[in-house]
Amino acid sequence: MEAFPVIDMEKLNGEERAPTMEKIKDACENWGFFELVNHGISHELMDTVERLTKEHYNKCMEQRFKEMVATKGLEAVQSEINDLDWESTFFLRHLPVSNISEIPDLEQDHRKAMKEFAEKLEKLAEQLLDLLCENVGLEKGYLKKAFYGSKGPTFGTKVSNYPPCPRPELIKGLRAHTDAGGIILLFQDNKVSGLQLLKDGEWIDVPPMKHSIVINIGDQLEVITNGKYKSVMHRVIAQPDGNRMSIASFYNPGSDAVMYPAPALVDKEEDQQKQVYPKFVFEDYMKLYAGLKFQAKEPRFEAMKAMESAANLGPIATI
Repeated sequence: MEAFPVIDMEKLNGEERAPTMEKIKDACENWGFFELVNHGISHELMDTVERLTKEHYNKCMEQRFKEMVATKGLEAVQSEINDLDWESTFFLRHLPVSNISEIPDLEQDHRKAMKEFAEKLEKLAEQLLDLLCENVGLEKGYLKKAFYGSKGPTFGTKVSNYPPCPRPELIKGLRAHTDAGGIILLFQDNKVSGLQLLKDGEWIDVPPMKHSIVINIGDQLEVITNGKYKSVMHRVIAQPDGNRMSIASFYNPGSDAVMYPAPALVDKEEDQQKQVYPKFVFEDYMKLYAGLKFQAKEPRFEAMKAMESAANLGPIATI
């Protein structure tokens, strides 16, 4: 089995830029995932975010999770559970308007650290989007503009903990799905594993690595690149031991951004194949996704195609 792609971003600044860009391209085309090291976010900040997130879970979330498990009788399940996940989560919104100040139970230093971390991740996401533009043959800034809509991108963070599970063979930490949005940046536990992606019909572990950021491609990048880059199914396996931390930040299109394949990439197709992907407003896709998250993405694209014929959508929104 090929090694999971790990990208050293420092190599983009020297003689190894070309092979590093090729490695990113291969990861986007064939894995839908890659792991970044030397990404420019300080290890000290990451350590602070991890410490405060784990403290917050122990203090504010753990008891609630245990009560939920008890209420639903999950510890005594005898058959596979397919309608919920073994996870404890809360959500932070950064763009277009932050809600960090409104989240209950967060200590002030935790809010400050998460705000700083989000600002660094936002810059990293935009840097990555330009690298993807370069690799796929789009002008610099195209993906950022495509995501912009009228109010800028949507950017938020899902903070999750996956506690020890007594019956991991019967319940998933998080059921298999693709991500609806743009580009996802994950800071995951470096000791407790569980994240897996589907490649060539097999589930492959995404290796825990200290101070790395795991990147994955969302459905909208598949649409804009006309299928050159793929969003892939992934899941979290519940573990019998250890509490896995996951901080996933989603750099997504604005709610009113219009999504469609970049014309330059459709025109370049050798056989002038018909446009495979539909044109739609991102918010409409998210409404559909809410009910179909844990199903294949292809029927979602087909449903948006059906809506497209009834919609009169304008040109791409730009800054």
